[in-house]
Amino acid sequence: MEKAVDPKPKLSMEEANALIRRLYGITPSQMSSLPSYLDQNFLVMSPEGSKFVLKIMSAEESKNGAHLQIQNLTLAFLGERGIPVQKVLPTTAGTLMSMEEIDCGHGALTFCVRLMTFLPGKSIYDSQVTLQDLYQVGKFIASLNQTFQQLDLPQPDALHCLSNDRWNMLNVAKVQDFLSVMDGDPLQEVILSVVKAFQEDVLPKVGSFRKGVIHNDLSDQNILVTPALNGHHNISGVLDFALMKTSCIVFEVAVSIMYHMLSYPRPLDVGGAILAGWQSVMVLNEEEKDSLYLLVLGRLCQSLVYGRDNVKKHPYNAEYLLRTAQNGEWLLKMLWELGKEEVLKKWLSDLTMFS
Repeated sequence: MEKAVDPKPKLSMEEANALIRRLYGITPSQMSSLPSYLDQNFLVMSPEGSKFVLKIMSAEESKNGAHLQIQNLTLAFLGERGIPVQKVLPTTAGTLMSMEEIDCGHGALTFCVRLMTFLPGKSIYDSQVTLQDLYQVGKFIASLNQTFQQLDLPQPDALHCLSNDRWNMLNVAKVQDFLSVMDGDPLQEVILSVVKAFQEDVLPKVGSFRKGVIHNDLSDQNILVTPALNGHHNISGVLDFALMKTSCIVFEVAVSIMYHMLSYPRPLDVGGAILAGWQSVMVLNEEEKDSLYLLVLGRLCQSLVYGRDNVKKHPYNAEYLLRTAQNGEWLLKMLWELGKEEVLKKWLSDLTMFS
């Protein structure tokens, strides 16, 4: 059997330096690597002191030129409306991205290369945020979602969820095909129970969920904050639009709650805070609210299973890929043991703290 080709770019610092000089006419005074999932990012400092991010997409993502163009259009659209996002900078040839054939050790592959402006702040993952900050996160992601719905895209079909997309929330059951990575871990019984409940309780309600364009990955690592007064934080940026989709809007809330629970010291408090912020802008309908618990658990199952699967393929990136697993495994057990009724009751009762 032919060995699968690793689609993740693995440029050396020297190769990345040469790329930015050739494509953008910038001779970096400093460069350093930034953490990433399946793409590759470099922080670049120009001789004048300006900061940029050189982003090299995976070979797999680079195949979808229509989706990449939509990402560029979306960033420009959001920036014009005051949303703190990166700006894509043109090459010396005037293009917003360059498709480069690069050999990373297993033959030449085509990678999409873009240079973006640098956003200030640290990720929520690396910050000690407050519940009031998480309320603001909920408010921010709802406002972002409202702005998404104003997009007029030239190729909207490029954002439709693929039936075989394993990160599609509707495809939570696909984690069953990858459970061999759990290596007999007792957690897989919890995952199977979540999948069964998801299929029985959530999928029949999907027709009642509102649909639209979603970011689809508003995690604690993709929202940046800067310190404010009294220990609070201001949102200074939102990153990584690679998973943008047209799908169910409630998924946006569930994904954000799940990831922010992982980095907050009192995870059960997170759902109410983010939901309260969201509902100050957009109110979930009863079916969406009722499904929120299993949507959160479904995404957590996806993240845990696919994180382990990706470590098998990319062992050199294990620390980043297993960030969810650090707190996610006990969190999944805890949420499942508490049950839907108790967790939802807690989240919904916490809404009054922010009214």
